[in-house]
Amino acid sequence: MSKFTFNMPDVGEGVAEAEIVEWHVKPGDTVEEDQHLVDVMTDKATIDIESPVTGTVLEVSGEAGDTISVGAMLLVIEVEGEATVTSGSSGEEHAEAPAPKSEAVEERIEVETSDASDADDALAADPHPEPLPAPTLAPQPRHEAKVLASPAVRQRARDLGIDLAEVKPAADGRIRHADLDQFLAYNAGGGFAPVGQSRADEEKKVIGLRKRIAQNMAASKRNIPHFSYVEEVDVTELERMRADLNANRGSKPKLTMLPLLIGAVCRLIPQYPMINARYDDEAGIVTRHGAVHMGMATQTDGGLMVPVIRDAQAKNLWQLAHEIGRLANAARDGSAKSEELSGSTLTVTSLGPLGGVATTPVINRPEVAIIGPNRIIERPMYVPDGVGGERIEKRKLMNISISCDHRVVDGYDAASFIQELKKLIETPVLLLTD
Repeated sequence: MSKFTFNMPDVGEGVAEAEIVEWHVKPGDTVEEDQHLVDVMTDKATIDIESPVTGTVLEVSGEAGDTISVGAMLLVIEVEGEATVTSGSSGEEHAEAPAPKSEAVEERIEVETSDASDADDALAADPHPEPLPAPTLAPQPRHEAKVLASPAVRQRARDLGIDLAEVKPAADGRIRHADLDQFLAYNAGGGFAPVGQSRADEEKKVIGLRKRIAQNMAASKRNIPHFSYVEEVDVTELERMRADLNANRGSKPKLTMLPLLIGAVCRLIPQYPMINARYDDEAGIVTRHGAVHMGMATQTDGGLMVPVIRDAQAKNLWQLAHEIGRLANAARDGSAKSEELSGSTLTVTSLGPLGGVATTPVINRPEVAIIGPNRIIERPMYVPDGVGGERIEKRKLMNISISCDHRVVDGYDAASFIQELKKLIETPVLLLTD
């Protein structure tokens, strides 16, 4: 028997280190060649690391959330056969084994879920104490000793935070449960009932996708001077056109607001190339992209992901709707490919039915702008009556937000872009013309 030290392999793309997301083996486990050992994350891609040998795990390096460098010891496996010293070792004997082939590392995108494994949920090492009983809402009343009541009634009054001196007793001067019930009914609850139940605190280690999101958002706010601009848009005609298109769509995917908005944005980008750009602040270079690779912020069980619609400007509304649905599902079920989660030049983020009056979204660095449609509301507005006057009419209105990198995009340019977007959305027939 001899020991084989398996070092963190080079997973390509210039990656120097990776984060351990989840171990699938532990010391003492027997593993087979090509067996799944551990998940590591680089950027937003989770990589399956497989065993190059058969043997017994003696030692693993690090736990979920730790960072490991390429070439560093990942785990030690006891194998059968003669041992030889491999290059780069510290003098310990290691069994010869072929280096892991690139095809042995299968790249996948894994969406973390709330019922993930123990390693993924990684709580603090010490167990939490059992929850303590809920505290009473008020100290023991100072007048309680002067009234007549059984211990059970006194305890119930303490639990409810009721001063027994305020409760009208029965004719014999004694307070019973029925008297407490009458007091509660008279006060319509009076806030005496506990408003909730306490529970134990929970500590959860920030790892994997959640950690990447935290790092990216912090870097964006730390490095980018954001400014936001919000405008109100009348989407009554756009919604009417969308309903007509859906009523006659046949086998085509259903149109939501998002493909219409993306289509409108793509029509305006040639006039406002500074919006569809990426800024390399280290090199001091702004790249204004000719194609629109539209990122769409998508909420998943594991956190926010941004799948990318490639060449959105070259697609019609139905093709955009199809790609939006396909990519959103892929992000949520974990089947999205690495190239589908990177390379965006502009991002749109929508809270969907949650809406909101206005948002100030955080830019998806190194992009320089992010657009956020908000909730559609109906309210009365003055509109032209066609004969030189005005009338009041119920209209559908929506705010559109944009956040920009003030180092690259001037406030005037952002406002002008949104004003042109407003005109296009309020005259939606233009979206169907060449």
